Amino acid sequence: MLLLVMAAGTIVLLNSCADFSGGTVIAPPQIEGATYVGDKRCAECHEKITRAFPSSAHARLRLTNAQIAGQQGCESCHGPGSKHVAVGGPKFIINPGKQPDACFKCHISANAEFHLPQHHPVLEGKMTCVQCHDPHGLDIMKPAGGLAMARVNESCSNCHREQTKPHVFEHPALREGCTVCHTPHGSVNAKMLTIRDSNLCLRCHAQVQKPGGRPGTLFIGNIDHTTFVHYGTCWTAGCHSAVHGSNVQPYYFY
Repeated sequence: MLLLVMAAGTIVLLNSCADFSGGTVIAPPQIEGATYVGDKRCAECHEKITRAFPSSAHARLRLTNAQIAGQQGCESCHGPGSKHVAVGGPKFIINPGKQPDACFKCHISANAEFHLPQHHPVLEGKMTCVQCHDPHGLDIMKPAGGLAMARVNESCSNCHREQTKPHVFEHPALREGCTVCHTPHGSVNAKMLTIRDSNLCLRCHAQVQKPGGRPGTLFIGNIDHTTFVHYGTCWTAGCHSAVHGSNVQPYYFY
């Protein structure tokens, strides 16, 4: 009985200090000496942001019965705003566009991916989350399938212009989006690939056994690739080096 009382007391204490989301304790951000002022005060200056925000995926996370201040609205990401309002400028506010830790409080899996050997340089301060994600508007979460995946290519093309520019002979994989082959936050594989070897290509370019062929032979596009795959991946073996597309060669040789 004593153990049950102690466990109940612990739960009450934790709930009074933080919000549980998926089993993870998420504490609201703090700014020393500042207090919470509410969304209406934010809207007085940030009209454009607050007008678009209701359509954002972040808006769907709003807690109508938050247990403590700072667990809902603008201040759940930016911290208590009283000192920021008092000075009327960019000081005394948490800016997730410059401080990715503010995003990592909730996006824990993304934080882990940025610590993998190959990753976009967010932790190094060379990039920010908002370069790819709009936390206030419609594009915070890109659709996960269909033609709308072209939006992902548009985001990537801001930096990777050579890889995403139009080609006469376009690699059809680009129509599905860059994330078909690349993990956007980080990966254990070079170039942030989802798979490190030729199996990445073979997911789409199915292995076909020709009728009457030798056991163990691998045909792709009516070409015997049995010996080719031993040289390495399809692009590093010196064959399909123009993996994103080519203007002169339909098989992406150069």
